[in-house]
Amino acid sequence: MSTTGEHLALQFADHGDPSQVLSLHTVPTQRPGPGQVRVRMLLSPINPSDLLVVRGVYGRLPNLPATPGFEGVGIVEESGGGFLGWRVLGRRVVVINTDSGNWQQQVIIPARMAIPIPDAIPAEQAACFMVNPATAYIMVTKVLRVRQPEWLLQTAAASALGKMIVKLGKYYGFRTINVVRRNEAVEQLTNLGADAIINTATDDIINRVQDLTNNHGVPYALDAVGGKLGSQIVGCLAASGRMLVYGSLSFEPIHLDPRSMIFGSKRVEGFWLTDWVRNRHPLTMLRLFRQISRLLHHGVLTSDIAAIYDMDHAADAVRLVEKPGRSGKILLRLGQ
Repeated sequence: MSTTGEHLALQFADHGDPSQVLSLHTVPTQRPGPGQVRVRMLLSPINPSDLLVVRGVYGRLPNLPATPGFEGVGIVEESGGGFLGWRVLGRRVVVINTDSGNWQQQVIIPARMAIPIPDAIPAEQAACFMVNPATAYIMVTKVLRVRQPEWLLQTAAASALGKMIVKLGKYYGFRTINVVRRNEAVEQLTNLGADAIINTATDDIINRVQDLTNNHGVPYALDAVGGKLGSQIVGCLAASGRMLVYGSLSFEPIHLDPRSMIFGSKRVEGFWLTDWVRNRHPLTMLRLFRQISRLLHHGVLTSDIAAIYDMDHAADAVRLVEKPGRSGKILLRLGQ
């Protein structure tokens, strides 16, 4: 593959603390091959999944040295040929990158992974288009198929994705029970219009859920924590209830009572966006992107932006991401 100059990229040569192992390097800028495009990157968020890759504990790891960053926004500057590449040439696009990483000034991706984004959507929101919005929307509407006015119980409710679940509930008419562990989070979710909030610092989860559901339990649950909390959420499921596990913030296993699972016909399943997307038909993905764009436009799947850092301050940025009580997404500015 030929090159066309050089650009800056954040890379790590060893797994470890992201603030320690990430460093800025000058790397060759590649020319796109057939079916590919070259994108000048503008912004990319720092997601928990990105940092898990750097630490070496994600579900799929790249060869080292590597650049992190699964999503972002940029401008397509060169096409390697083909209808899809021609269609997005010169346009602002959402960049979905599972191979080379987006925390760099130039990326080469398959043209089908460059998604044109309407001008009405700000660049900061376009940068966060895929990981959280798509995960929230797919889990609720495509996998669990939550119906109104049923209850959905979720952990990590004050996270960016958790807040999207609350807003999806208000939009589609289902009710949310939101588990948090800080008083500030209670205030945030109350202002957002959450139907019920459980603070683990003061409340008993199972008793509160039973009170809210007239001792029936919840038909749907989402867990991003695992460990003791995830185990308690399983205990809140109604007969035939379903729980999706989409994160493991505690890095501890969930414990199940076999009798409860058997006689209640309950289900606990894993969800990973990469797996869900992998075998979807292009038309299915096109409809998904259009729906996410529409919900972004209506303010349902928007992300709070806490700060934007330049690449040479990436260490400060990742430290802030891992700081408890952060109020919004942290973005990296990769170019203008």
